[in-house]
Amino acid sequence: MDIKLETKPIAEVDADAVVVVGFEGDEANAGGDAAKELYSTGEFSGKALEIAILHRPSGMKAKRLVLAGGGKREKFDSAVLRRVTGAALRTLKCKGVRGIALALDEPFRSDEFTAAAVEGALLGNFETNTHKTDPKKDEKQVAWFAVLGGTQRALDRGRILGESQNFCRGLADEPGNVMTPTLLSEKARAMAAEQGLECEILDEARMRELGMGALLGVSQGSDEPPAMIIIRYRPAVAPSSKDHLGLVGKGVTFDTGGISIKPAEGMEKMRYDMAGGASVLGAMRAIAQLKPSIPVTAIVPTVENMPGSRAQRPGDIVKSLSGKTVEVLNTDAEGRMILIDALTYAQRLGCTHLVDTATLTGSIVVALGGIRAGAFTNNEPFLKKLLAAADSEGEKMWQMPLDEEYKEALKSDFADLHNIGGRAGGSITAAIFLRDFVNETPWIHLDVAGTAWLDEAKPYLAKGATGIGVRTFVHLADKW
Repeated sequence: MDIKLETKPIAEVDADAVVVVGFEGDEANAGGDAAKELYSTGEFSGKALEIAILHRPSGMKAKRLVLAGGGKREKFDSAVLRRVTGAALRTLKCKGVRGIALALDEPFRSDEFTAAAVEGALLGNFETNTHKTDPKKDEKQVAWFAVLGGTQRALDRGRILGESQNFCRGLADEPGNVMTPTLLSEKARAMAAEQGLECEILDEARMRELGMGALLGVSQGSDEPPAMIIIRYRPAVAPSSKDHLGLVGKGVTFDTGGISIKPAEGMEKMRYDMAGGASVLGAMRAIAQLKPSIPVTAIVPTVENMPGSRAQRPGDIVKSLSGKTVEVLNTDAEGRMILIDALTYAQRLGCTHLVDTATLTGSIVVALGGIRAGAFTNNEPFLKKLLAAADSEGEKMWQMPLDEEYKEALKSDFADLHNIGGRAGGSITAAIFLRDFVNETPWIHLDVAGTAWLDEAKPYLAKGATGIGVRTFVHLADKW
């Protein structure tokens, strides 16, 4: 889909559809006289994500005038616009519309809103039908999307972020036979080469030489070899500070649970257990193009968790890269095992600030549902910075506690730590487990198990991976 700016007045825009955001009780300011008819007949009220279409609007070149509900004007922001634009595009795409222009009210013609509109259009245009053989699937495709007003810089930023989030979604949507650790590594290497980033892949032999026993314990039940993907962005001008942001993403390309096997129902969705890894790769794709002033390193430990004949057993004790030992009580708590070796390695690479993101626990879904990701930290100022970035990008997160008393549940009689702490406070004890391996390094853990995947499509987003985290990580680096 081509993305472009439109400089003509709204009445002169030649498009299949011109979209105008309408607000509740605000018919006087939405699309002029042509739109008042839709308000007056009750076909449109301005409620959020509501869509109404007026064909052959008088006084306009466009074939359709589309009113997209923005809700209450005083609550309208760029996050709402992102969803509204996606909903409008998905509605029009189903009707075979090829060219769409969005006209924003003067108060909203800013770089922030322009970028959000472009992101919303690209995210809404993304589909999960790449493996379908239906020859008609490509017939209803939007050829171009334009924004009236705005700047080229904002348009480019929105395109970069939208395409990078879709890159992430495309990785996480792939089934386990298509997206193995080896194939994920190849995708990462190709992306890095395309964007001018440094890429290094640690293979099993190298990880064994280094002593990554926690990660290798998870991978040993699969015929698919593990990998550690490392992608580096270095700013062209040496930064004035020594800050170095590390983004660590869980990359379990398929998770059966291992010997502690999961129930069969719903296991097919465990393709998205590498959504955290996909999001940091997507973020690096955007960072390479937007060029923030801080160096950023992404690390993705990637494995397949299978119950093969060599699989790790409950009760096994492994030695992590840090030197600490872990008693594995549950092989389905594998994400934290691969993350601890990655977090330790990130510190060895010189990362001064760490963010890890993972579909880590079902407990976070119980606590926060599918609305917010859980955020944990050992450094409040750092978390405040990340939450501000998330808020600016419309990605909802919520701080969770890390009281020291929770660590009691991780005490082992046979090793330094258990890998689980029981059902009570499961997302918290998982985060505390990770915290034990970051020392004093400022660190944030994001548990995105409830927000990384949509079981049902939204009006503005297809079913499947959401790409949560990409925009937040880019904003965090860009505004450092």
